[in-house]
Amino acid sequence: MTELVKAIIFGIIEGITEWLPVSSTGHMILLDEFLTLHVSPQFKEMFLVVVQLGAIFAVIVLFWDKIWPFAREGHGGAAARISIRTDILTNWVKIAAACFPAVIFVVLGLDEICDALFYNPVCVSVALIVFGVAFIAVERRNAGRAAVAATLQEITYPMAVLIGLFQLIAAAFPGTSRSGATIVGALLIGVSRTAASEFTFILAIPVMFGASLLKLTDFGFAMTREEWTLLAAGMVSAFLVSVAVIRFLLGYIRRHDFKVFGWYRIVLGAVVLAYFGLR
Repeated sequence: MTELVKAIIFGIIEGITEWLPVSSTGHMILLDEFLTLHVSPQFKEMFLVVVQLGAIFAVIVLFWDKIWPFAREGHGGAAARISIRTDILTNWVKIAAACFPAVIFVVLGLDEICDALFYNPVCVSVALIVFGVAFIAVERRNAGRAAVAATLQEITYPMAVLIGLFQLIAAAFPGTSRSGATIVGALLIGVSRTAASEFTFILAIPVMFGASLLKLTDFGFAMTREEWTLLAAGMVSAFLVSVAVIRFLLGYIRRHDFKVFGWYRIVLGAVVLAYFGLR
């Protein structure tokens, strides 16, 4: 199998697992075990982070009407003017508030410490299982309860900060799943499934874009033609798959809860733990 095909497959897995709350880290560990990219360790480390940009562009495309606050009114000329949607600007302030804990975490260098301590199959497996149980428990707890915040606009600033704190769990413990941690946190404080998912998707834009930019800057832009091709292929496949997966998830949660993802995480965690434990 060529490295280009492998890069496309990695992008496909990224596009699926980044948005479903099942942990992209756990899947990438398994995928890399059976489908190793034969590239330099430095490029692989960068690739596995920057390929997320494709997934982020999918969010930007699908949620454009919910993230772009500026609109042109009129038909051009002197009559045209730019209007600002204050509801979208308010949502971005909430997103900024949710990002603040993660910014402090990275500035203090705690992300690198946690990666060094916990980025291994055993810790990732435990995180998969623990948050799988959390999804099931939270959904059972919320059964029959009305949501406190049913829409993005109803999410308050304290709620946004609490969701941001849950995001730190994913930053500290690989395998937790960023989307999984923020959705569980949002459900715990009374946010509806739809609003929790939408907030998680939009929150990913600055978080994942910033992480990708930092990783790309650290690696440098002096890549070979083959490396640029692999990165582009992974990003494009991640984008295309992410569009389909996000649409699927938003439709799915209108009729179903997240418990199926909890059970999936438990099974995957057990598989990862058994596979690496028996080696």
